[in-house]
Amino acid sequence: MASRRLSARSIANPPGPLPTAEAPPEFRSHALTLPRADAGLRFDRALARALPQYSRALLKSWIESGAVQVDGRAPRPRDKVQGGEEVRIEAQLATQTAVRPEAIPLAVIHEDRALIIINKPAGLVVHPGAGNARHTLQNALLALDPKLARVPRAGLVHRLDKDTSGLLVVARTPEAHAALVAALAAREIGRQYLAVCTGAMTAGGTVDEPIGRHRIHRTRMAVRADGRRAVTRYRIVQRFRAHTLVRVELGTGRTHQIRVHLAHIGFPIVGDPVYGGRRRIPAGCAPELAAALRAFPRQALHAALLELTHPTTGRRLEWQAPPPEDMQRLLEALRKDPT
Repeated sequence: MASRRLSARSIANPPGPLPTAEAPPEFRSHALTLPRADAGLRFDRALARALPQYSRALLKSWIESGAVQVDGRAPRPRDKVQGGEEVRIEAQLATQTAVRPEAIPLAVIHEDRALIIINKPAGLVVHPGAGNARHTLQNALLALDPKLARVPRAGLVHRLDKDTSGLLVVARTPEAHAALVAALAAREIGRQYLAVCTGAMTAGGTVDEPIGRHRIHRTRMAVRADGRRAVTRYRIVQRFRAHTLVRVELGTGRTHQIRVHLAHIGFPIVGDPVYGGRRRIPAGCAPELAAALRAFPRQALHAALLELTHPTTGRRLEWQAPPPEDMQRLLEALRKDPT
């Protein structure tokens, strides 16, 4: 395994208006024969089996646009396959224009032709959405590499909450994106986080509790019997008088999973405005620690390690990023507090 620690270079796009010129069009060409074993399948499903490097949604869009020919005719996605058909594809990768590029500095940990590893700062929203149409990581990525407009979600494979810092992988081609999304679904991408929790844990453990949308507060998640299975493993890195630094590993990837699970077992993340409850200041703690706890502006959660198999080389790679300065200052105050 190749292990790489943080060695970031900040890439800031030049100030002023972004260039209006688009990257030249890219095309994909394929010629293949559908196997007899696919007889009876829908055509779009058979094509997805034959070309797993692309998402089914992308292949369906090519079919519907007429870029796919079967024995010289344009098929429909729902047509049944008989087996033995000759398929030819001459498709142009469409450019997504709903999200516009913005010149936002990014800390790039690694980049090659297939992927980019970003160390996301706290406070940066990943995807545009309600109330966050601009100034997101996706906007920044499109300015960093205009070709990402041809990749779903500008290449983003997974996400971090706005106020969670740390490592994210971005795919630079549709093929790499499909491979990494499949690897994430198969739990083949390793992700570890560092979290500062309220309360002194006595041991690590595993939380295996289903998570679903909160029944009343629809922007929140909650442990629910009818939710989707969620598994979080945690172990102690350092125990303080009334707090614990833990390393957390995801077995699944539910929304707000770490925050919900740690709060559920009685150890909410310091500074979490949604699941953390009222800020607790330990009795008799040093004034510096009390000030640090009151001032910490977000949940103390950082994506510290990312491990994956490279989608083109097949090498297993790992990147690590230490906590950002605000978490480092909080940890320093905790370590100085008398026990």
